[in-house]
Amino acid sequence: MTLVNPDFIRKNRDFFYLSITITVVFLIAVLVSILSESPLHQNTIIVEAYAQPYVETVKNRNLTIDLDNGLKTNAQLIFPAIGKGPYPGVIIFPGAGAGSIITPSYGKVIYYGNLAEYLAERGFAVLKYDKRGVGSYLTISDSNAWGNLTFDNLKHDAEKALSVLLQQPEVNATKKVTLIGHSEGTNFPPRIAAENPDKVRNIVLMAPVAEKWTDIIYFQEVANPILYAENILDKGHPGQISVKEASKDPIFQKLVGGNLTQLLLNLTNVTDNNSTGILLEQKNNTNDDLISIEGLLKPALVRGYENDTSPNPSQLSAKCVNVYGCPSLGKSFSALPSVIGMIGNVSSNIGVLILEGQNDSQTPPQQALLLQQRLTEANHPDHQIIVYPDLGHNFIPSNQWVTSGGHQIEEYVLKDMYEWLTSPAREVNQEAR
Repeated sequence: MTLVNPDFIRKNRDFFYLSITITVVFLIAVLVSILSESPLHQNTIIVEAYAQPYVETVKNRNLTIDLDNGLKTNAQLIFPAIGKGPYPGVIIFPGAGAGSIITPSYGKVIYYGNLAEYLAERGFAVLKYDKRGVGSYLTISDSNAWGNLTFDNLKHDAEKALSVLLQQPEVNATKKVTLIGHSEGTNFPPRIAAENPDKVRNIVLMAPVAEKWTDIIYFQEVANPILYAENILDKGHPGQISVKEASKDPIFQKLVGGNLTQLLLNLTNVTDNNSTGILLEQKNNTNDDLISIEGLLKPALVRGYENDTSPNPSQLSAKCVNVYGCPSLGKSFSALPSVIGMIGNVSSNIGVLILEGQNDSQTPPQQALLLQQRLTEANHPDHQIIVYPDLGHNFIPSNQWVTSGGHQIEEYVLKDMYEWLTSPAREVNQEAR
């Protein structure tokens, strides 16, 4: 029998372990080097593992809402993927325009899909529906219904949607529902809630309208552009701006409807005494590129505002397929009493959450604060306001002058909404009232 020296065995074993250790260290070093050169790949792997996009967390069911007189519109109910329910119900009332709330509009308008899915994933049944006459992807499916749309039509349709939601087997009708409105859509939850206290549990007003509609439109179409002209464009020529420079400024162009030159041309076509005086002032100006803010720009903006809020008979009778709204709608909204004048009628049993972006350039923060003050004055026991720094009208980061659009609402805004809706303390207080 051959004898092996124990020292030889130990030395070879140590050498074997050392070789394995060196190999492992080398492989780890190579792997770290590869990963450090591909940070996007690392992140992609992590995101894919975490997000699991193939796992459905919500279900949806397409519906058709009968609006009467032969009109119908598309709707969709979204609810948790697991569970039989019934779930507390929610309806979303969108902002202005013909953007479909069912199908995304590819960055052109705010998309409410992540709002609906966020709440559905967490135990709500959410109804989304399109305005009458609206088709997919920011199109008009019925020009007659859309062109003659009024506030009363929209309110009627909102009440129909509420009735349809309460009839769905996935919805707990005994718990009442939450009405969420955004921008133009905030006109409906307070009015419907005040008239249906037995059906509504909460209202959520996102970027709300408080004053009369005409006051909001004046701010958007006259006051805000004037403020921008005075604070940004008025350089070295007090009370005047350069048409050339203003026409190159994308923010100002958006504020005045996209074309400053056309705006001024529209004014020169008017033959009243006021515009004649303006034209003489411009004619006597030694610098043709400069225009007076008060003397020429403001009257041109006011004329556009008057067309939108007080359309003439020919405008009302003309066919309209403008996806941002038609004269009949502007006229009907302009005749509305203010929301601030009626929100005190909302029952004390109905919670009110007001959400606002500090940089909202369409319905500025003062609107939300006025509503909050009115609810306080009315001794409403369950209302809250949250104002988000740096967010704009669509609850995404935005500057103070124009609205950034077409993106999903920031998730922390949705989280605040969900936590308010499900607050145990609020639930106890509501049950006690």
